[in-house]
Amino acid sequence: MRVVNVWIEHPVMDLNRTFTYALKDGMNASRGVRVTVPLSSRFVTGFVDSVEENDLSLEEYSEKAGYEVRYVDKVIDEEPILNAELYELGLWMGHETVSPNIACFQSMLPSKMKPRSNRKASVQEYYVRLLDETKATSEKQKAAVEILKNGDVLRSELNKAFTGITAILERKGIAEVYSKEKEAGYSELDIREADYELTEQQKAAIKKINESDKDVILLHGLTGSGKTEVYMQLAAQKCREGRQVLILVPEISLTPQMVSRMVNRFGHSIAIYHSKLNDQQRYEQYQLVRNHQVSIVVGTRSAVFMPFDNLGLIVLDEEHDHSYKQDSSPRYHCRDVAIHRAQYHHCKVVLGSATPTLESYARAIKNVYELVELKNRIHQNLPSSHLVDMQSEMRKGNYIISSVLEKEIRKRLDNHQQSILLLNRRGYTTIMKCRKCGKVIQCPHCDIAMSYHKDENKLKCHTCGTEMSADMVCPDCGSNNWLHQGLGTQRLYETIQEKFPEARILRMDADTTRKKNGHQEILEAFEKGEADILLGTQMIAKGLDYPNVTLVGIFNADALLGRTDYRSVEVTFDLIVQASGRSGRGHSAGEVYIQAYDTHHYGIRLAARQDYKSFFQYEMEYRHVGDYPPYKYLAAISFNSRNEEKAKTMAWQRADEFRKNEQFKTLGPSQLARSFDEYKYRIVLKGANRDQLIEAVWNWYDSIQFNKQQVKIQIDIDPYVLD
Repeated sequence: MRVVNVWIEHPVMDLNRTFTYALKDGMNASRGVRVTVPLSSRFVTGFVDSVEENDLSLEEYSEKAGYEVRYVDKVIDEEPILNAELYELGLWMGHETVSPNIACFQSMLPSKMKPRSNRKASVQEYYVRLLDETKATSEKQKAAVEILKNGDVLRSELNKAFTGITAILERKGIAEVYSKEKEAGYSELDIREADYELTEQQKAAIKKINESDKDVILLHGLTGSGKTEVYMQLAAQKCREGRQVLILVPEISLTPQMVSRMVNRFGHSIAIYHSKLNDQQRYEQYQLVRNHQVSIVVGTRSAVFMPFDNLGLIVLDEEHDHSYKQDSSPRYHCRDVAIHRAQYHHCKVVLGSATPTLESYARAIKNVYELVELKNRIHQNLPSSHLVDMQSEMRKGNYIISSVLEKEIRKRLDNHQQSILLLNRRGYTTIMKCRKCGKVIQCPHCDIAMSYHKDENKLKCHTCGTEMSADMVCPDCGSNNWLHQGLGTQRLYETIQEKFPEARILRMDADTTRKKNGHQEILEAFEKGEADILLGTQMIAKGLDYPNVTLVGIFNADALLGRTDYRSVEVTFDLIVQASGRSGRGHSAGEVYIQAYDTHHYGIRLAARQDYKSFFQYEMEYRHVGDYPPYKYLAAISFNSRNEEKAKTMAWQRADEFRKNEQFKTLGPSQLARSFDEYKYRIVLKGANRDQLIEAVWNWYDSIQFNKQQVKIQIDIDPYVLD
């Protein structure tokens, strides 16, 4: 008898172990194939981890095991859907992130291939194939046969040309209909040379990258210094060698522009992979790579799991961006996965940014990574930056837009140049407050204020998505006299439109990009000059390259400094520098106006000067004093429950257990804001040895038994934020 050990997603217990099942006669299975198995009174889908042979009967094996061993119901795949490298990658991720292995496998696959019982089947297309042309009698049948002689044709296309012809051809034995999975379009690789001369610093950077003996390269280049061209030159080298290339971008909004550049240089031998694709599209793009039909993949975080078998280069553009960190289990960082895969494929990883994470830059100056620098812009010097003190402006009655920024926008409109305005807060206002009693309307499920969205006349929670009508009376005093405070992109849009009624304005935030291709349509319109002003949240702050943009205005630039997170200053610095870099990328000089209430903060002042190295020195001092990365490693463990007392009690018990371990420091528990109706308590572990930290968390995690429906435990190794 043969038995298989299967990873399944347990509905109640968050376990990280396999379940054993027996294979029926005639069934074949191997590591990495999906199987359907019984679990209690239902059937679930999982991954086979291993197959064992033995001479026992099912009854004997069950008696020896001490539990009833049941049969596998169905083997879904004829061959593994995860190759050996990806399977081992899933196990490595599970260990590094202290996550169930099944969660890692699920995160690596498109929805239609996930080991879940409720997945949808792939879309099928129906084709017509010629069998016997001699049986065609009518002119219509003969005309259809002439088309089929050139190759199989989609049934829908043939029926469109000759109404109802397919059924006739089938009935007479002239042709047959068959189905196959729908495939994405692609073409052969077509490498073209750049139509411009590379700068000397670009040539030097490429040479240094190629000659480096290090696997990880940090490409630190000013905004507009030509990092993308370096990526494309390196990609061309690897494609000529017959190897594959992965280009990762942090935001969906950056994907269309990167894809456009890559298509211009490499043709359509490119797969595109991001979360805005529907399930079928993601499946088709995944299969293009799996079937060796494309050489290059451009995508966001999840593209790092594409089924490559001959990777020659991985690029993480804007490597500092927080979206490379997954915020649900398994909480992996895309950079770590990329480096791990590169080691397997013996290829280089290029981390590109004008504002690298402190961890990456520290590794580079310590010679762990190769540091390659692009110190000059291609066309112009850096834009001139101006700090605007909004406290002073408010005394003049300018609460939203300063007089100087208003004047500069007017100048761009008169000169037929474009402007980008950044406000990292969507909605109309951030709070709705009762004028009579001061009551602020909060989300009923989260401990945060609801944001007012004027165009829909709704209040929305930007955490859990709860919505309610803004036509309401105060629940405390019964008044219906409301004050709207704070600034969101909707209100900024309205204000700019009032001041410049002739201006054509595009707004880009989570509300305006919900529909399919929303990002692409807005950016293409702006690139074509169909708008004078692009206004939006952080999705417009990085990577975009429009030569006619000569002005960037940044609103509430210091808003993020109020967060309690240890990265708040770094994130603020990054956002200002990246947004500033959108100005003056063509032949005209650029300007940046940074509106802030605390213009003396070192993070704001150094960002205005785009002085990364000074900022690095300043911030590293604070990190060192606080024992934060890169000086120490962190692990955050959250205890979430609808029952506050249960979450609190468990958090204190676990904190006391961890304090017995002197290898690291235990902080907390601290109470976090309630969200999704759950109370949250968190402890944070700090240690100098990452492996010891992970081992300690695993030892504790393996030893506990709990019902996750009552208390959910969330583990985050190397947390990116600690709000």
